[in-house]
Amino acid sequence: MKVFDEIQAERDRQDEKWGEQNHAPATWMLIAGEEFGEAAKALLQDEGLKYRWELVQLAAVCVAMIESFDRNEGLFKSI
Repeated sequence: MKVFDEIQAERDRQDEKWGEQNHAPATWMLIAGEEFGEAAKALLQDEGLKYRWELVQLAAVCVAMIESFDRNEGLFKSI
């Protein structure tokens, strides 16, 4: 499976689990930070496949952040 397909599949899984998410940018950054931390932990523990999976999850969260921003652009005019 190509990496972009994996990211889309993870986005679909996230939407199924959580529904459409529309957080403020600061909240999204905390969510992305948590995913980044999980990837860093897997790397430090030499868990190669888990590290890769965490990167896919992080990428999917970043896509969700952009989707949320685009849906709610009017709310963030001060950015």
